[in-house]
Amino acid sequence: MFNYNFLITVAASLAGLLFGLDIGLISGALPFITTEWSISIHQQEWIVSTMMLGATLGSISNNWLSAILGRKRSLMWGGVIFAIGTLGCTFSNNIDVMLVFRVVQGFAIGIASFAAPLYLSEMSDKAVRGRRIATYQLMVTVGILVAFLSDTWFAQTGNWRMMFAVLLIPTAILVISVYFMPRSPRWLASRGYMQEAQSVLLSLRMDEREASQEYQEIIASLKVKQSGFALFKANKNFRRSVGLGLVLQFMQQFTGMNILMYYSPKIFEMAGFTSKMEQMFSTVLVGLAFVLATFIAIGMADSWGRKPALKIGFTVMGAGMFCLGLLLKFVLTGHAPVYFSYLAVLTSIICICGYAMSAAPMVWVLCSEVQPLKGRDFGIACSTTMNWIANMVLGATFLSLLSGIGTAQTFWLYAGFNIIFVLVTVFMVPETKGITLESIEANLMSGKKLRDIGISSDKQAASSPLSDSNQG
Repeated sequence: MFNYNFLITVAASLAGLLFGLDIGLISGALPFITTEWSISIHQQEWIVSTMMLGATLGSISNNWLSAILGRKRSLMWGGVIFAIGTLGCTFSNNIDVMLVFRVVQGFAIGIASFAAPLYLSEMSDKAVRGRRIATYQLMVTVGILVAFLSDTWFAQTGNWRMMFAVLLIPTAILVISVYFMPRSPRWLASRGYMQEAQSVLLSLRMDEREASQEYQEIIASLKVKQSGFALFKANKNFRRSVGLGLVLQFMQQFTGMNILMYYSPKIFEMAGFTSKMEQMFSTVLVGLAFVLATFIAIGMADSWGRKPALKIGFTVMGAGMFCLGLLLKFVLTGHAPVYFSYLAVLTSIICICGYAMSAAPMVWVLCSEVQPLKGRDFGIACSTTMNWIANMVLGATFLSLLSGIGTAQTFWLYAGFNIIFVLVTVFMVPETKGITLESIEANLMSGKKLRDIGISSDKQAASSPLSDSNQG
């Protein structure tokens, strides 16, 4: 029987490529759109943040969309909708039309950013689950780098419309490749397609005994009487996992790293690089560092673990954001030596490396792991929605913060957030490497502390994930 594992990893991760391409694209296109249409600071912020508004709406809709259509079909429809939004942005002739189609693009990305990690987590064996989902994040970083390179090429002529148009190529590849993927066995079982669920598991594991054991664990987890919002209302333990997902996604965004993606040319302009090509070249270096550092995350996700990566990453980002604010403070006075500008680029690269090896992939990994099967669509919809709300706030306030509280103070604010996140990780975040989704669910529903739900035991692995007595 054909083994789908490689195809699944590549095809689902293409959703991450689209996500990254859109993030990287807007940083290069924005300066040329601003010049052509003579738009204000707030309009620039809205071109960036309306994508997140659309993504928020897409994430909210996923609570029912993914449950009804499944993860596979959600990814396909996300690709189609993204193509529509991209065409609209490419041919928009004013700021209002641009904003509408940025929302459409965002709606599609909201669907994909929900469905892809969820799909990968449900299709993957416990031994490689973290690596698989981290590969999704790798594709995000590759997309950002490719967009930066594309932006640099088209920056020579200022053709921002072509920056958008190139997104149609990977979108078509995504839709076609996802068409050939199997549906999630956990989704199939939850919808009553038991025979197909067993068949898919066998094609994924290539071991009948292993597939049968995993199938029985899935069936046990389906004994929960409530699902979705009904389970959220009835079960305090499920509310805890939803809360953890919200906190994790808030932490990921308020590291401040995405401002280095959305506004990198602006930041490097403040650092003293006056020409567009200098700014774009520095941006490409940041994108390249993002890609290379993500390989560290792929290597450590299933060996070292999720929690150590987060602790190190938040520490690096906190120190880096503080130093970047200090460097920009000196440069903007006009009295700093020229090498401070290059130190600012280096510091940005260090910050991005810290993010790429920690919060960028590990938050998506954890959010896809900690939710019980009958509440997984609802729980991940909530956490993904938080991601995009926080992302929208970040994109819509950065330029205003610069002019309001000052450049250095803005970066120091994010440095402070990162230090707080180290403490949250130590006392709240679980380590989930090497444990099945069903065992994590059993620990959660038995009332274990959140930081302990990744601790496995033979007794817990063999028991039903939820008894009726735990549903109150």
